[in-house]
This record gives sequence, C-alpha cells and structure tokens, in this order.
Amino acid sequence: MPQKKITITLSELNTPAQDLAQGTWIGRVWIPGATAGPAIVLLKDREVYDISVRVATVSALLELDDPVAYLRSLPLEQALISVDALLCNSDVSMRDETQPWLLAPIDLQAVKAAGVTFATSMLERVVEEQAKGDPAKADSIRATLVASIGTDLGDIVPGSSQAAALKEVLISQGMWSQYLEVGIGPDAEIFTKAQPLSAVGYGSDIGIHPKSSWNNPEPEVVLAVSSRGKVQGATLGNDVNLRDFEGRSALLLSKAKDNNASTALGPFIRLFDETFSIEDVRSAEVALRVVGDDGFIMDGSSSMNQISRDPLDLVAQTLNENHQYPDGFVLFLGTLFAPKQDRDLPGGGFTHKEGDLVAISSARFGTLVNRVTTSDRAPAWQMGYRALLDNLHGRGLVSAAIKPR
Repeated sequence: MPQKKITITLSELNTPAQDLAQGTWIGRVWIPGATAGPAIVLLKDREVYDISVRVATVSALLELDDPVAYLRSLPLEQALISVDALLCNSDVSMRDETQPWLLAPIDLQAVKAAGVTFATSMLERVVEEQAKGDPAKADSIRATLVASIGTDLGDIVPGSSQAAALKEVLISQGMWSQYLEVGIGPDAEIFTKAQPLSAVGYGSDIGIHPKSSWNNPEPEVVLAVSSRGKVQGATLGNDVNLRDFEGRSALLLSKAKDNNASTALGPFIRLFDETFSIEDVRSAEVALRVVGDDGFIMDGSSSMNQISRDPLDLVAQTLNENHQYPDGFVLFLGTLFAPKQDRDLPGGGFTHKEGDLVAISSARFGTLVNRVTTSDRAPAWQMGYRALLDNLHGRGLVSAAIKPR
C-alpha cells in the first residue's frame, strides 16, 4: 500500500538542549544587509549576541587557553536575535533573508572523521565491501559474516592480542577485511571528511551524490580541537555516507564522503565548562529520525559509551608529531547507527530520497536538522579562504580574525 505523503517542518523535529541556559555556546550566523557576512555569536539567556568585533573566527577563539573565561569577560551589547527566532529562520525553505540564519559553527578548521569506531557499523562496512555496492546482497552477507566471526566485536579491544588472534582466524577463513583492520587493529581510520568552510549548518540542505542509490545519514558527535590538540568543546554532525560508492571500492572514499553540502554541523558548539566535559561526550546518547515526504519514518540511535576507541585516543591519532593542524580541526567520532530497515522493497534496505528531513539530537547538544537534496542541486559552495578574508577585511574585522582582542 502506498504511504501517505506528509508535510513536516524542521521546527517540528527540533528539540533544544535540556540545559541550553546553563552551557557555554557559540556559533556562526550569516548577517544580511549592506555589510553582509559571517559573524561569530555567543548564546546567553536564549539570546544571540554578535561578538565578531572581538573575535571574527571560531578558529581563533578556540586557540585561547580558556575561551570560556574570555567569552565571560566580554561586554555584550544589544542582542542580534533570539535563539528560537534564529533556528526558525535557518530553515532554507522558509527563510527571511533580511534576518540572520545559522551557518556551520566552524570556519578555518580542518574537517576530519574517524571511521569504523563502533562494532555494529564496522560489520556494516564489511557488508558494503562484500556486496560491492549492491544492497540486495546485504542480508545474506550479513548473516554469513556474523556466523563466521562468532564473537561480539564490541568486546574486542582494538590493537589487543585478542584482536590479533581473531585477525589470524578470519584470514584463515578468507573473511578478513580492510574495515576490520581499522576497526580492531592498532591504527584508527582518520580521513578528511570535507574542506574547511564547506560544511553546512542547521536548516540548510544536505547533499547526496546524484549517482548514489544506496546511502544513509550518520549521526555523530563531533569534537572541536585546537591546534595544540586541546579539545575545547563538541557539536553534532551528519557524516553523510554513500554505501554504494564506498562498497564498490575503498578508493572511492573521498567521492563517497566529500561532496557539495555533504557535511552538516551544528546547531552550535558547546564549549567545555563546569556544566559540560569530555565525560559528557563519552556518555552521550544521540538520536536519529528520518522523515520522508512519502510518509516513511526511520528512527535510530548511537550510544557513545559503546565506542571502541576513546575520543581522546582518536584525537591523538589525528594530531601528533606526524601531522599538525595550525587552524585546529573538528573530528567526527563515528556512529553506532547502521540502517537495515527496508524502505521500499523487502531486502532493499534503506536509502535516502529527496526531501527527507534528517534530525540528529542529543539532550546535551540540541538538534541538527537538515533536508536532503542532491549535491548538484544544493547551493554551490562559494565562500572559501580568499572570499572570507576579503569579507572580513571589508567589514574591518581582519585583526579580530587573526587574534582575539
């Protein structure tokens, strides 16, 4: 029976953080008008304050030893907009372009991601590899793999002697995979998810490659890290994934991951302070809801307490003596979520359709909501480094972009 077409707005899927008034929150918004451009904002008492005259890039702010103390020392003038009004106006489908809207809450930072960090999603990567991008083969391959492995991969400590012994057994059975290598081996998979300044924020469309027919959202916690490797806070992210592209060949990872509008972050960065710490990241529960125009609904979740590698270990494997990030970086931590729910045909699994609303939420972070389109139809990425510097210079903010004052 055909599913009933439904209409739902981004706001209906938005659940604010339960302690929004207590945390230290920053973001980026686009301010329209004669001097249009991106602005760094601070949230206080459910109001949004432009602090760009003090610090014009998130990258510079997160280089401070204590960004929270710095923010609390700032004199705040008239509020720019309320948090609720900003979230509402950030929905690209109903935006008033005379009012501010949200951007991704980062700018100059590298956008990195850790892959295969949860046992369930690890197994699904192997399924993709074995299926060669064909979703119809997934169920039978999944059953064979589970029977062959014969143990709960979540109990295996990556890089341990137990992991090495399991590797030998699976090699002898012809079942070893490059995904198992990075999932339970000593070295984590760390890859570049997107280019600096290319991520989209709350309310913007997210892009799926138009040639992909098997894909899914990946709800994740994302760390915000300084150039010295200090984790300053965290946000939510959607590491949009093309299962068919990567399944055909791991060498297609960049095409599967880095496309126009294929990275979403937000709505805000929550900085570490007395109300929020790395322990809250380690225990975070992340919920996912996908609502299609066709009436299809899919719910999922990801529990950070089931991650196979500690977040700080993943940071250390990203930034070290072998690789530096002078403007800092953000790091997607991976997801437990692996979609198996059939959308159309039995055994066909899940894939996105244009118009899907994707809501990623957590009690300590709020909700990131985006609507699905194809990467060629999403607004083109236009503001790179040169355009940003020209814009900041034209607004008299270049010195603030280089060093907070």
